[in-house]
Amino acid sequence: MSTKPSPSPPSQDQRQFSLGWKTAATLLALIAIILAFYTPLRSTFSKQISKFSPQAALNTTRTMTTTNGTVHGPAPPVRVTKRPWDLRGHADHGWLYTYHTFSFASYHDPRYQEYGPLRVINEDRVEKGTGFGTHSHAEFLIWSYIVNGELEHKDSMGNLENLRRGEVQFTSAGTGIRHSEYNRNKKEDCHFLQIWAKPNVKGLSPTYKTRKFTDEMKTDKLVRIMESVDRHSGKDAESEPIPMHSDVSMSASILSPGKSVTHELVAEGPRKVYVHVVMTGKKQPKSGGTRVKIQGVELGEGDGGFVNGASGPGKLEVESVGDKAAEFLLFDMGKGE
Repeated sequence: MSTKPSPSPPSQDQRQFSLGWKTAATLLALIAIILAFYTPLRSTFSKQISKFSPQAALNTTRTMTTTNGTVHGPAPPVRVTKRPWDLRGHADHGWLYTYHTFSFASYHDPRYQEYGPLRVINEDRVEKGTGFGTHSHAEFLIWSYIVNGELEHKDSMGNLENLRRGEVQFTSAGTGIRHSEYNRNKKEDCHFLQIWAKPNVKGLSPTYKTRKFTDEMKTDKLVRIMESVDRHSGKDAESEPIPMHSDVSMSASILSPGKSVTHELVAEGPRKVYVHVVMTGKKQPKSGGTRVKIQGVELGEGDGGFVNGASGPGKLEVESVGDKAAEFLLFDMGKGE
């Protein structure tokens, strides 16, 4: 017959554990009673607890803002895709030496048809004593940004001008115009950028405007050259940008080495931005020359940069990192039609 050992008295540690557990249980019960009868405290307590839940942490990474009941995720990173100068379309016709950022004439690349409303950026050099004969346009916004030399513009609206460096000549072709562009200078070629955008209104009456933006105006500053009529002041002063019927803002700068300028996106929501660095010669220098940097990506002469993921309100900084002052154009656009 066996004898059961008598139970030993609880140790001090066991007694303390039992007391601690009972105390904790009592406190939890007290908190439950308080929360049951005091709604504001219950709400605050629940919010504090939810902050530390795994789902709350997941939601924090997924959710940025809520507007009109629509949940938006975090803004995508701003990325710059380089368009190298020598991968553009290129043609040498003798009288015309040109590069095409987008498909144009005999150059066609389905990857580069347009970007937002922007349809054409041709970097043209017209040989002295030659030019584009009379031809027609309709339903495009067309402007020439003169880099060097002289370019005569003559059109069916009765306009006749000889354009020089710093001048920008704009035509809204609308229902249709005919014009010619000719380099009457017998000693110097003309270097200019020919730019087209698609209008957001069809059937406009043709219009014409010329403005001059001097080097002094653009040195180490970002100057608005073209502006949508929806954002334009409506003033016709010489310092005002040229208005046009398209969600496009174009600015220009001549940026000294080591200097930077900041562009504030012109509208809320997603924006398409393109930066083009003006060339100083027919080819990009193998070393040195003008260079800019945007979002960590360097662009040399003739290079372009597609900036994706930009959304207003917001800012973009462009820095001159070459050994010469960099002249560049910056386009801030909507999605296009």
